[in-house]
Amino acid sequence: MSKTIKKIGVLTSGGDSPGMNAAIRSVVRTCAFHGVECLGIYRGYQGMIEGDFKEMGPRSVNNIVNKGGTILKSARSKEFMTKEGRIKAHQNLVNAGVDALVVIGGDGSFTGAEVFNEEFDFPVMGIPGTIDNDIFGTSHTLGYDTALNTVVDCIDKIRDTASSHNRLFFVEVMGRDAGHIALNAGIGAGAEEILIPEEDLGLDRLLESLQKSKASGKSSSIVVVAEGDKMGKNVFELKDYIEQHLPEYDIRVSVLGHMQRGGSPSCFDRVLASRLGVKAVESLLEGKSNYMVGILQDVVTLTPLEQAIKGHYPIDLELLRVSDIMST
Repeated sequence: MSKTIKKIGVLTSGGDSPGMNAAIRSVVRTCAFHGVECLGIYRGYQGMIEGDFKEMGPRSVNNIVNKGGTILKSARSKEFMTKEGRIKAHQNLVNAGVDALVVIGGDGSFTGAEVFNEEFDFPVMGIPGTIDNDIFGTSHTLGYDTALNTVVDCIDKIRDTASSHNRLFFVEVMGRDAGHIALNAGIGAGAEEILIPEEDLGLDRLLESLQKSKASGKSSSIVVVAEGDKMGKNVFELKDYIEQHLPEYDIRVSVLGHMQRGGSPSCFDRVLASRLGVKAVESLLEGKSNYMVGILQDVVTLTPLEQAIKGHYPIDLELLRVSDIMST
């Protein structure tokens, strides 16, 4: 890529996550710092197809660093999955004088950015925004730290009720394909068991563990379940199974759902978003393209989008061992 970049577009795509607004703010103000125009694209790729754009300057992102969600809105676009849709989107960017694109989202958003780059040789840079922390090339995605704190706070409140009524609670957290939230929040909240997609605990072992907890004097228990755990069809089926085999337990289910995505981002996520936004814009101005900016060992790094999409971080086995020890 050799052309001079005078205007950068920024969009948020896929599921929202705390810290997206802080990242938008960082992109806009970094553009202003370097004398580059910035164009906000509403509703992700669908807004790109429909030309739903707005010029953004430093003052247009006042007072959003502390807000959850995304001021640019987010949407999934089936039309962008078609060649015709992408041609429309590209033409709208050209008409608006946009020279490069910053995409804030997850692996699906990055897949769209990579295809767009390949088809039109259009400079793109990705910022990982997803609470699941399931993107390769970064130790933390935007919103992950905030989601962990939200989940731990919820489980702390649930434990008060569990202890008061001698109950067993199954708490389902987000994590369709990755158990990072369940594992870390489970340890942080002192869960007796943690069920994640990456490790098949097995129903027999779960029963054995709960029986052991009861025998050791525990009058209440918390089991954190990632929504993608394969042990049962869903957390309610799991509850029914345990009730059949351990009728002495009074069991309740709490599905935390979308509250994990909302709320004011943590300090960590605000700082991370600011750092990644600066790196994304400055990397584009340096002529780089088709990368995701991330953080590894507290250093902001670049990972090719293809690797970020296809790569996979294994679950931390040491954390699993810590969880087993702490549940004694």
